Amino acid sequence: MALVKLQTEHFRNLSSAPVHFSPSFNLLYGENGSGKTSVLEAIAYLGLGRSFRVSRHQAVVSHGETGLTVFGGLDRGVDGEPGGGGNSVVHRLGISRDVVRKETTLRVDGESVRSLSALAKFLPVSVIDPGVFEIVAGGPGKRRQFLDWSVFHVEPSFASVWQQCQRVTSQRNQTLRNGRLDDALLRVWDTQYAALSDRISDARKATFERFKSAFETLVEEVDLNWTKGLKLEFYPGWDTGRSLVEILASHREQERKVGHTLYGPNRADIRLKFQGRPVAETFSRGQQKTLVILMKIAQGMVLSELGKQVTFLLDDINAELDVSHRAMLAKKLQTLRCQVFITSIEHPEPGVLWPEDDAPQYRMFHVEHGKLTEE
Repeated sequence: MALVKLQTEHFRNLSSAPVHFSPSFNLLYGENGSGKTSVLEAIAYLGLGRSFRVSRHQAVVSHGETGLTVFGGLDRGVDGEPGGGGNSVVHRLGISRDVVRKETTLRVDGESVRSLSALAKFLPVSVIDPGVFEIVAGGPGKRRQFLDWSVFHVEPSFASVWQQCQRVTSQRNQTLRNGRLDDALLRVWDTQYAALSDRISDARKATFERFKSAFETLVEEVDLNWTKGLKLEFYPGWDTGRSLVEILASHREQERKVGHTLYGPNRADIRLKFQGRPVAETFSRGQQKTLVILMKIAQGMVLSELGKQVTFLLDDINAELDVSHRAMLAKKLQTLRCQVFITSIEHPEPGVLWPEDDAPQYRMFHVEHGKLTEE
């Protein structure tokens, strides 16, 4: 699927006029504050249910308004019927947020849906912006989020199991924080938590193996010397040599003191090591950026193998990547037949992104005061 129509209401400074996009590449340029990133944020709302820049919905609502609406029309993508004109739309997605009542309304093809997963499954959105490089340099939470995005789109039941596990974890933490420890009740939560944790870990491990295979294939293609000795390992969040129930029981006093769960899928990580040491300590900033780009491409490869088209949002990558890396990224995403949105301050030069004169179908837009004008 690809997003070929976007319309917003009261979303930052964006015009409410509908915009039609290419199911392949879309190049957006304009001055700072023109609304380029706001377009990507609006697209992210349809695939992630939120902005990738800020956590509060209020921050993206137009000044003086009480809510926002984002509507998207999807066609069958690059490999489907020709799209981009709005006449081949096969699914319609909508999300609105009332920031006063704190209510969110989700719609798929005109019908209300209750969960964000029912909306997000139609549009796998992957963001590459300056903050994404924290996947390598940041803590385990960033890498869990990276992995779980893939698991969600690979394993349909994952979202439901994860939500169940979050509820049980919350109940377990509440019991740990009680002044008087109820060991019998904790054993009940331990049993439920361990069963859900095993299901989450199995889904993560299976998807990680797909990702690792794609990543290793990609690394061989790009032939970067500094990747020799690079190891990617999945850590589930506990020592799987023992049952999770046993580990929780043996660390009961430790968890009681801190007041929350210390072992399980909430501690999972993708461990990135080079010659036995963490990549964040050994790789240069440039190498870390390239590594993240390769990881994002490998994610796209996994979904592509399953027949799913990823929509990549590349925000101001000119400031983060040099010409050769931008060309490598554009070429790989073209090969994967992804939908791509690229923003820049400067006027885009397709000949720089695709130096071999084999540019894909693309549309170019100038963004000014929240309005997109196609060139």
